[in-house]
Amino acid sequence: MLSNFQQKIIETKETKINVVKSGTGFPLLLLHGYPQNHLMWHKIAPDLAKDFTVVATDLRGYGDSSKPQGDLDHRYYSKRIMAQDQVEVMSQLGYSEFYLVGHDRGARVAHRLTLDYPEKVKKLALLDIIPTYELYQTSDREFASSYYHWFFLIQPYPLPETLIGANPEYFLQACLQSWSRDFAAFTPEVLAEYIRCFNNPATIHATCEDYRAAATIDLIDDELDLNQKIQCPVLVLWGNQGIIGRKYDVLSIWRQRAVNVIGKGIECGHFLAEENPDQTYLEIREFLLNYNASNFDL
Repeated sequence: MLSNFQQKIIETKETKINVVKSGTGFPLLLLHGYPQNHLMWHKIAPDLAKDFTVVATDLRGYGDSSKPQGDLDHRYYSKRIMAQDQVEVMSQLGYSEFYLVGHDRGARVAHRLTLDYPEKVKKLALLDIIPTYELYQTSDREFASSYYHWFFLIQPYPLPETLIGANPEYFLQACLQSWSRDFAAFTPEVLAEYIRCFNNPATIHATCEDYRAAATIDLIDDELDLNQKIQCPVLVLWGNQGIIGRKYDVLSIWRQRAVNVIGKGIECGHFLAEENPDQTYLEIREFLLNYNASNFDL
């Protein structure tokens, strides 16, 4: 799946992060979403490694990274702490600056990382999200119906952990089927790895804590930074057949949060890098290699 990538575990101040790395060129950090791990990039990471030094990680709580027990204020899974993990990983690999691409939960970590460490991120790509604060402020029946898990996973421990733990494989596959438009996009080998990792009760708990943090401590952090705009160039991509693409004016929303934003919809559901890897790769590559405000029209 990522046979040419080297794998290692990097120990940060608070946890251990599973990392794979390959390629040459300017460093590029890839952050995955829920309920997956770094393998969500397997269709595009080898091609990206032809132009960049690609680093793909498992976020804390996911894949083969450590899974700290949650605390009362959910700080251990705040996007600020999860972003700090990734900065420490890149620092230990010798990278003080890098490009950053995130999907879903990884994009939310990437958003926070770019706000907290603006000197680190030279270009940012966000896949199929609008800001967490915006989603909670504008929540309605359509959003809650499509993203029901946002309200289920934040329920107090151990309710969602117990219910998901009764049949983790069923829940994971139901999520992938619900948010994608082509379940066949998830190859059997990668799907088996998603299932292996998600079958761990510690993963189920950690991922619930990720969402609990998003509904509590992350909102406090986000509200304090509402007037802080991302300064580096930003590419936003979304699936035209997903709720983000159908319901929201994605570019308009992100242009309130960043000074230099371009983007477009892609014909797929939520999982761009797996459902439409060719276009996702081309858009990311073109943005990272060739974008500047005067010559790029996406």
